[in-house]
Amino acid sequence: MTRILIADDHDVVRSGLHAILSSQPGWEVVAEAEDGRQAVALAAETRPDIAILDYQLSSLNGVDATREIRAFQPQTEVLIFTMHESEPLVHELLEAGARGYLLKSDARKFLIAAVESLARHKPFFTGRVSETLLNAFLANGHARDGGLSARERSVVQLIAEGHSNKEVAQLLGLNLKTVESHRSSAMRKVNVHSTATLVRYAIRNRLVEP
Repeated sequence: MTRILIADDHDVVRSGLHAILSSQPGWEVVAEAEDGRQAVALAAETRPDIAILDYQLSSLNGVDATREIRAFQPQTEVLIFTMHESEPLVHELLEAGARGYLLKSDARKFLIAAVESLARHKPFFTGRVSETLLNAFLANGHARDGGLSARERSVVQLIAEGHSNKEVAQLLGLNLKTVESHRSSAMRKVNVHSTATLVRYAIRNRLVEP
């Protein structure tokens, strides 16, 4: 039996979710909450397998409610059910412990699949949200390496590992002037002015292990 808690401040939304979920074999809606504080209390009382929370709950928003539920009941998976798909919000909710994120506009197609996935303790994100996360990941990766080219990263990594420009040239099959050019370009891109600061930058941004 999969036990489900629903938290949304709109009666019609709760009723609709209840009707859909309770019609599935082996699923039971064990509690309904109209605000975040009530959701946390009911989760502690009923210990559901899955808590479906609206982000914009009163009293305690979805982020804080997720954090409290997961802190005291890590076995309860949280599915955020919301109209919003901003990248900072997705990351904030993931950090709070949510493992699923479903847009209300996608509920008709994906609600059952989302609950099934979380019931198996697997994360669930619709394509639109996954695309948001992927774009953010790619953007953050670009920021971490300062926009360095693949060759510049290789040069920086070898320098950070203690190799001289001449050794880098031999290892990469380049001439010395090309290595010096890549090194200068990399330093300019990441705004450092010495080998020591370049090495620290490489370690801090995981271009090389310390």
